[in-house]
Amino acid sequence: MPTNMSLFSINAILLTSTDDSSRLLAKYYSAPHPPLHSTPPNSQHYAGANPYPTLKEQKAFEKGLLEKTTKTSSDVILYDNRVVVFKMEGDVMMYVVGGADENEILLFSVVLCLRDSLSILLKNSTDKRTIIENYDLVSLAIDEIVDDGIVLETDPVVVASRVSRAPAQDITSVKGIDLSEQGIMNAWEFGKMKLAERMRQGL
Repeated sequence: MPTNMSLFSINAILLTSTDDSSRLLAKYYSAPHPPLHSTPPNSQHYAGANPYPTLKEQKAFEKGLLEKTTKTSSDVILYDNRVVVFKMEGDVMMYVVGGADENEILLFSVVLCLRDSLSILLKNSTDKRTIIENYDLVSLAIDEIVDDGIVLETDPVVVASRVSRAPAQDITSVKGIDLSEQGIMNAWEFGKMKLAERMRQGL
């Protein structure tokens, strides 16, 4: 039985534009718990560490990855000793990057979930402009799918419903409030009356 068991499986999720090779969104992950016995304190060199810690290294990796994937017809490649699965949607390329020994089917299910949940959230309009305009939804969707490199959800309908719906505890607190013009005027009058009462009691 392997001693180094971990749920950590995703090194990075990238969204790039195929038009100008620009980065739309990039999330790089490091394993949340480095191995204790084989790793010196504060070291960045261990299995699961972010392989591209600086912006310069990340940009170089993304540029080379985009050049390589535009020439291939498959959805899975090995690039820079990493398994990379990708999907193209409109003018956007979506990448999920894992270690060289990572399960390609797991990575592929993550990229499919990302593609399908963005399709639901952005109403079948997954392109550069729409992603930039809805950056908050896209970022939340990625956070619902992967957290610290650990895959949480691969069902796009569940991801889309979590991202687009307000938390239940917030909905119940707003239910009894009348937000019409008359309701606001009533609240204003009630507040004035209570303030006048307090001022009379204080005098």
